Amino acid sequence: MSVEWKGVMPAVTTKFKQDDTLDMEMFEVNIKAQLEAGVSGVILGGTLGEASTLTYEEKKTLIIETVKIVKGAVPVIINIAEQTTKGAIHAAAVAEECGAKGLMMLPPMRYKANDYETVTYFKTVAKSTSLPIMIYNNPVDYGIEVTLDMFEELMECENIQAVKESTRDISNVTRIKARFGDRLKVLTGVDTLGLESILMGADGWVAGLVCAFPAETCAIYELAKAGKREEALEIYRWFLPILELDINPQLVQNIKMAEVATGIGTERVRAPRLPLIGEERARVEKIISAGMATRPTLPRYKELNLISS
Repeated sequence: MSVEWKGVMPAVTTKFKQDDTLDMEMFEVNIKAQLEAGVSGVILGGTLGEASTLTYEEKKTLIIETVKIVKGAVPVIINIAEQTTKGAIHAAAVAEECGAKGLMMLPPMRYKANDYETVTYFKTVAKSTSLPIMIYNNPVDYGIEVTLDMFEELMECENIQAVKESTRDISNVTRIKARFGDRLKVLTGVDTLGLESILMGADGWVAGLVCAFPAETCAIYELAKAGKREEALEIYRWFLPILELDINPQLVQNIKMAEVATGIGTERVRAPRLPLIGEERARVEKIISAGMATRPTLPRYKELNLISS
C-alpha cells in the first residue's frame, strides 16, 4: 500500500493501563472509531502519542498491533524523533520491518542542527529506506524550521513526499504549493488552522482533537474539499474552542480528557505527565462539556468522499 498524503490523519494518543503498561484494548476502540469516521491514515508516536516516554519495544508493539487492527484499510505511519542519524536510520528500518507504510520525521532532537546539518540528516535517513516520508516542520515547538530552500534540496529524495506544516503561518501553505505544486503534499498540523489550511489548498490534516472527535474532523475536511464551505464552517465554529485545547503544553492531558467524554479513551498519561488538577482541570472540563452539550448533527459527509473519488 502506498501512502496518499491527503485526508485526515489522526496523530493518535497512546493508551495506558493503571499499571502503566500499554492498553491495547482501549487503543483498538479508538482506532476503530477513527476508521469508521473515514480517516486516511494513522500516525503513531507523535507528541500526542507520548513517544518520548515509550520504550523501543512499546513502539514496535504499537506498530505491529495497529497494522493488525487496520487490516490494510489505511496506511500506518510512525513518527521518527531521534537524537542521532544512526538512531533514526534504525527506527526507519524497524518501522518497515513491523509493517509501517510511511514515516513522519522531525529534525534531530535536543541538538539544534543548522540548515546544512538538518538537510543532511533528512537526506541520509531518506536514502536508507524505501518508505515515503512526511517532514514535520514545527519550529515553534522544536526550534528548527525547514525553509523552502531546504525543501528544494530535499526534493532530490523521491521518497520525501509531504510536509506536516506547523509553522502557524497560514500563508506557508500557499508558498509551498506555489513553489512545489503536487511534488510536495501539504498537511496542516495545527488544529486551530485546520479549515483555513484546507481552504488555502492543503491536501490533508494531521489532527489532534480527531482523537476524540473523529467524525466531526472528517466531516469538516470532506465538506471543505467538496466546496461546501458554509457547512464546514458551521461545524468548525462549534469545534474551535475544543480545538484550542491542542495549542497548549498539556495538550495530551486535554485531548485524553476529551476522549473520555466521547467514550473512546482513558485519561491515563505516563509520568512525568500527570492528569490535570485544580482550576486548569475545571477550565478544560467546562470547554469539553459545552462542546458535548452542543455537539452538531453531521451531514452525510462520507457520501461526498465516494462522489469525489
